[in-house]
Amino acid sequence: MTRVYYELISRRRARVLRDHLAALIPPNARVLDVGCGDGLLASLIMEARPDVAISGIDVLKQPHARIPVTVYNGEAIPFPDGGFDVALFVDVLHHAAAPLALLREARRIARARVIIKDHNRDGFAAGSILRFMDWLGNSPYGIALPYNYWPERRWRATFAELDLTIVDYRARLGLYPAPIGWIFDRSLHFIALLDVRPNALDRSLGR
Repeated sequence: MTRVYYELISRRRARVLRDHLAALIPPNARVLDVGCGDGLLASLIMEARPDVAISGIDVLKQPHARIPVTVYNGEAIPFPDGGFDVALFVDVLHHAAAPLALLREARRIARARVIIKDHNRDGFAAGSILRFMDWLGNSPYGIALPYNYWPERRWRATFAELDLTIVDYRARLGLYPAPIGWIFDRSLHFIALLDVRPNALDRSLGR
């Protein structure tokens, strides 16, 4: 089952995500891929966007990683304030023990944008479907599976709490081919492009 998942689903998913993310990253950006794994997706993005430089952090450094990887403790990001233009999370936050704290860290180290790809626990049997996808895609690699999925309203409330302004929000990503996508796509996945800078009103008031 895992081999079928990789051959028919995982490779297509990586290409689709590459296209979405490559379109959202600002020009000439230095990007930190938080929870980068083996760096496959980051390497695909850089092929499509040679102006972009991506390095990664993860709790484990995988052999043959395709990008430079720094090992960290899963909580404190070991880089200075504003050390990168963009912080990128791809299906990471629902695995995190303290996702809110990790988002605060991302806001700290990102000068311009935070980009998040994650899941919405909304709709019929959403929790069960997400758990199955998570297990199928991650259990062979020993990745922690807390199944900590948030509904869209909680994501949006969290972004507002952290003063992260939504610039672009995509909930129809087309990650899976039909008919699989009728079950596993829907609006269970989203990408949010978030601005970390003060808004125009704040700047005009000198905040």
